[in-house]
Parts: sequence; C-alpha cells; structure tokens
Amino acid sequence: MSTLVGKTGVVLRNIERAGAGLVDELAAYGVATIHEAQGRKGLLAPSISAIQQGTSVSGSAVTVLVAPGDNWMFHVAVEQCRPSDVLVVAPSSPCTDGYFGDLLATSLKAHGVRALVIDAGVRDTRTLRQMGFPVWSRAVSAQGTIKETLGSVNLPIICGGQLVNPGDVVVADDDGVVIVRRDEVTQVLEATRRRADLEEQKALRLASGELGLDIYNMRPRLAEKGLRYIDSLDELGE
Repeated sequence: MSTLVGKTGVVLRNIERAGAGLVDELAAYGVATIHEAQGRKGLLAPSISAIQQGTSVSGSAVTVLVAPGDNWMFHVAVEQCRPSDVLVVAPSSPCTDGYFGDLLATSLKAHGVRALVIDAGVRDTRTLRQMGFPVWSRAVSAQGTIKETLGSVNLPIICGGQLVNPGDVVVADDDGVVIVRRDEVTQVLEATRRRADLEEQKALRLASGELGLDIYNMRPRLAEKGLRYIDSLDELGE
C-alpha cells in the first residue's frame, strides 16, 4: 500500500480494523513500553506532541492527506470514522497552519472519534482541553485554512516520519505517539504484556534496594570497557 502514499482525490470507504479488545488493551501499557516491545519501531517524531497532559488513548487509524493550508478533507473524513477511531492527518508538504479547532472536534466527538494526531498545526487549544478532546500535533497556530484542494482519506500517509496505513493501531500518551501495524497487533500485544511483567518485577527489586548494576548484570561489561573503582586519587598515579 505504500505505493499509494501521496495519491489524492480518493476516499476508501471500507478498511480493516483490529479487534476492539486488543486495541483498548494497548492503551493501558503506554507508548514507551509498546515501542520497546515491538523492536523500537513505529514511534512518531517527538515534534508531534500532546496539547494536554495525563491522557492515554488507542484506536484504529483513519488516515487523511491534506493540502497545505487546506482542511477540506477533514470534513470528508468525518463521514468515514467509526467509534473508537483516531484521525491521523498529514499535509502533502510541510505546513503548520491551524487546520483543526473546536468545531471539527465537536463533529469528531459526535462520531465517537477518540483523538487527533496531526503532522501540522491546530488551534482553539484551550477549548479542546476543556472539551476533553485529545490532540497530538506538530504546532499550535491561530492561522486559518481554506477548503479548495482535494487530498485523500484512508490511503497510506507519512505522519511524523512514520508510514501509517488505515486501520493501523495508534497509541498516544504524554510520551508521544506510536503506530502498531494492524497485522502485527496480536504479537505486539503479547510482547508488550511480557515486557510490562518484566518491568514490574524489576521495579519491585529496585524498590527493595537492589542495584541496576546487578539486576542488569552490568558489572562484567563495565569492566570490559575499562571502568576502574578506586578508593583514593593517589591510585591514579598522576
């Protein structure tokens, strides 16, 4: 599907989504754990950041390609959204205009959309926070947009440096945004569960006073690198 990146004038009405239970469970583990568990891939650029704090969401991606300074395709995309989706938007060339505000958020909320991830700008951020509509964006800008140029809906896009296919799972929290391929959700979730269990065990050991040096067996490798322990600077012989 990556050969379709950048194609305009198309709306794909039927996309495959991962099972709702799998999607929802991923949100509980968080972006950092999922990113590590799936081989440190799928993480959007850190410039795509949350306009709010303390929010964790997951959902199936409805992808939108927009023209610079033009938010027409947002309105087209709303019709294609289902409850629990996340709208993922990228411009066809870099733009930080405020594509999205409280009115579009009201429309998305009415259709059960959980969040917006956009590689561009948004505005009305105070109202969006008051509404409780989560947004991860590249910029905040009061600059408005027009409605003139066609883009696409539910074709592959590049957002925050990552390929996002419609139906991929989006997980977002205070740490950023990670994409899980739809056809990899089951194995990624299993790997994430295992990693979360290991992290919990390590946290208990650290809380009891054990050192990371011993839990992670770091001492032999540090010695190989030449790390020395001395009790007095006189031992340096300088």
